Formats: sequence, structure tokens, C-alpha cells
Amino acid sequence: MNSLKLAEFYREACEVELQAFKPGNVSIYSEGHDMTVDDFRRSYEVSATPLCDVTYSLGEKIFYATKATYDAVGCNTNLGIILLCAPLIYAVQHYPDLTLREALAEVLKNTTIDDANWTFKAISLASPGGLGEVENQNVNQNATITLQAAMCLSSDKDRIALQYVSDYKDIFDLGVFSYTYAFNRWGERSWAAVAVYADLLSQFPDSHIERKFGSRYSARVATMMRELSDKLQIVNDPEQVKPLLYQMDIELKSKGLNPGTSADLTVATVLTAFLECSLCK
Repeated sequence: MNSLKLAEFYREACEVELQAFKPGNVSIYSEGHDMTVDDFRRSYEVSATPLCDVTYSLGEKIFYATKATYDAVGCNTNLGIILLCAPLIYAVQHYPDLTLREALAEVLKNTTIDDANWTFKAISLASPGGLGEVENQNVNQNATITLQAAMCLSSDKDRIALQYVSDYKDIFDLGVFSYTYAFNRWGERSWAAVAVYADLLSQFPDSHIERKFGSRYSARVATMMRELSDKLQIVNDPEQVKPLLYQMDIELKSKGLNPGTSADLTVATVLTAFLECSLCK
């Protein structure tokens, strides 16, 4: 698959997630957290080319995509998205004869110290809240272990890092299933993304929220999202849940709660679904 097509899939996945009404997060329905939809659109536009440059290593993809974003919008809008999408894109580019899941596993187990160094530079540049030191690995210093090993050190408290050591289990075993089931029911990609977001949050605490607030709100968020998942399961028209979505969005944002990690996982899920569909043709 050529780089232009991969960049198109990446941009589409990011736009689908913005079109999805994700309570607490930024979408076309509700901005917040000092970020706008235009910030996210600009971010995916400028990050697509370096992310899909076949000449870049995995770590270089992550760094140069993050740098392009920072230069364009001046804040961390999509570091998590880049961290999750880069290995998927690299997998398609370098292991075309394997299934996406098999290819991704190869990418992750073959990460290098150089990949870790480039990624540390990206994290340092983006300065995401709560990140910076991972036990004996400081992102402002040179790495001494591979990128996968560095992610392993954070995997107990960061859901994105966990994907690097679980071969994206959350995405392949839950996210893609949720997306495919919902899309087959409604034929709407953005509503399928809402289902993914709700299912992820109903089962797993959001790392972004817990970095800021600990587990104080985790049970409440999970309860809300189980209610949303249950409603989505029984409606024939997902538009019927919009009043509930607005209600949840107001509650979450009034408390400063942004399930950003789950939103990032939603983008990666949509991209995975796009790539798997394309590779099967």
C-alpha cells in the first residue's frame, strides 16, 4: 500500500473520530479543554505525511509527525494518536505479506533503542500531562532500552503503552469488533466510533483522566459509558441517544474530565478497521 493511500486512511480515521459525539472529548458537537476541532484537523493534516513516509523508521515517524503537529498548532493534540497509528502504518509498509495483526506484532517486538530515543524526543516536545519519567527512563535523556521495553515500564498505568506490549489486544479484540458490529447495524462510521469509545470506557479506566485525578472518577465514568453502550445496543437509530450524549458531555466537561486516551484508541481502532478492510480486498 503506497504512502498516499495510507495517509488518506489516517486522515479519514481522524476525521471519523472528530465526527463522533464522544462525551467529554472534543468533537464537532462540542469542543473543550482549550482545544478546537480545527486544531485537530490541522494536526492530522500536517502529521499525515511524516507518519506515512516509508523512509522513516518507526521512531522517526513518531517524532516528525509530532513535530509537524507542534509547529502547526503549538500544543499536544495528537501524540497518543501518533503513538498508536505509527506502528500500524509501519506494519503495512514493511510486512505486506502478513495479516495486519501479525505484521504489527513483528513491528513491536523489533523496536530499537533508536526508536525509543526518537519517541522520547517526541514526548518531550509534546509535553503531555503526567508523562516525563518512566522508572529509570527519563524522556529528556537518552534511552537505554528498546521502545517496547520502555512502554512496558508504563504499561500498568498507561493504556497506550499497554498496546505496545499486548500487540494491540484492546483494539483487535474489543475495538474492531465494536466498530464492525455497529457499522453493520447503522452504516455510519462516526456512530460506530461512538460505540467503540463507549465500549472501551465501559471496560477500562481512561489513562488521561487517571493521570490527572487518580481513580476518583473512574467508577462514575464506567457507569455512564455502560449506560451509553446499553442504549446503543437497543436503538435502531443512534440519533436517539443524542440527548444522553449532551447530558454526559456537560457532566464530564464540568469536572474537567477528558477521556483522551480512549479517544486516541478510537482513532487507532477506526484506522485498523480501514486497513484490515483494504488488505482483505
